[in-house]
Amino acid sequence: IARLGGDEFVAVLIDLPDIQSSVPLILRLLAATAEPVQVDERELKVSASIGVTFFPQASDMEADQLLRQADQAMYQAKLAGKNRYHVFDAELDKNVRGHHASLERIRLGLEQGEFRLHYQPKVNMRTGQVLGAEALIRWQHPDNGLLLPAAFLSEIQGHALDVAVGDWVIETALAQVAHWHAGGLAIPVSVNVAAHHLQQPDFVNRLKNHLSRYPELPPGSLQLEVLESNALNDIEYVSGVIRRCAAMGVELALDDFGTGYSSLTYLKRLPANVLKIDQSFVRDMLDDPEDLAILEGVLGLADAFRRQAIAEGVESMAHGRMLLQLGCELAQGYFIAMPMPPEDLPTWLAQWQPPESWRQTRVLAHEDVPLVHAAVEHRAWVRGMEELLRGARMNGPPLNPEECRFGHWLASLPGQGDARYPGLMERIEPLHRRVHGLGEQLVAHHEAGRRQEAREVLAAMHTVRDALVEALFAHLEH
Repeated sequence: IARLGGDEFVAVLIDLPDIQSSVPLILRLLAATAEPVQVDERELKVSASIGVTFFPQASDMEADQLLRQADQAMYQAKLAGKNRYHVFDAELDKNVRGHHASLERIRLGLEQGEFRLHYQPKVNMRTGQVLGAEALIRWQHPDNGLLLPAAFLSEIQGHALDVAVGDWVIETALAQVAHWHAGGLAIPVSVNVAAHHLQQPDFVNRLKNHLSRYPELPPGSLQLEVLESNALNDIEYVSGVIRRCAAMGVELALDDFGTGYSSLTYLKRLPANVLKIDQSFVRDMLDDPEDLAILEGVLGLADAFRRQAIAEGVESMAHGRMLLQLGCELAQGYFIAMPMPPEDLPTWLAQWQPPESWRQTRVLAHEDVPLVHAAVEHRAWVRGMEELLRGARMNGPPLNPEECRFGHWLASLPGQGDARYPGLMERIEPLHRRVHGLGEQLVAHHEAGRRQEAREVLAAMHTVRDALVEALFAHLEH
């Protein structure tokens, strides 16, 4: 045992058969340190905080490295309340050092101009009007190529770099809008704002300074997108920020709406103009009844509170058609356009036209919406069979055509079918029973281990499924 200086001591415990054997000795050290000392009539007490590390380790260690590890662990013991010990965590230390290295590399990338903004258009799917574009950050890494946000943004969350990167995004987006504006292209841009950035006391003043450098831009050229969950963490503060931004002509959209609290009271108190429906609900609404119900609920909220709803994640013609049927015309997604470099956007704008089927899709009357739900229930049943085949679930959906949710909907119709849809029952009931018959064959092949035969049956099932869904939508459109 030796005194390093001040109130710091080091004890080297040797000849321990294993790590656990050190615990009784460490506890004895703590107890010995805590024993009271009598000075005249006073009893004095102190306590110790002990940091522990071990040798040998997976990598080579020098004595001074071991001391630094023990010192770091000692401070963890102090932070945890003192009078205790803490064992140095080599894996945690490795992660911490890796995190610091990542932060430093991101800071360097920002200084050296390695970041880029790509832009994804937001459109009216019926008229073809382009409403604006969302700016999405990318990192053109010299060694790893073009990196998406998931590869680096989590590293800076809550760090000062979060603010620096956020300011860079706003400044770069405004410069791009000004460049387009000078060339006769008026297209607003929205940027994502992190919670840590938004919560900076000088956020509004910094935004004002950014805008002041581009006085030629009309109000509405910039929109801020804030995650719903972040906005609701401090609703009073965020509401104040939204109002101050609106006074400068900058509106705010609640991003990923539906994934947070979505409280009616919160929505009433947040003066956000736009609700962006999270892509997970849009992507899965074709064959997930719950996601479809959430999507309808968000659209209902947007209508009730007079907010603009934009759907993210339109990845197919079918996604767009169903959204249009439900009354949602504004959207973005890979089927419309991938995020693209700014120099590619003018060419895309000159060529963009919505599909003719989208132009002709009518908004459904309230009484027609159950047919959309019926189509989704039917697709969900087939998806259940797909999950059974690939081992994602132990049991498949009901094989009896009267017991599935689509079968329940069919049974709820009048004896000759709904009078509004003449001939519908005659077309879809045989297809429904055919799908269930194929389901029985698929289960039999699956249980017998005949995977190739099961896949062939699944392909046939997809064909019948699509025919049934098309039959439903044909009646809706006529």
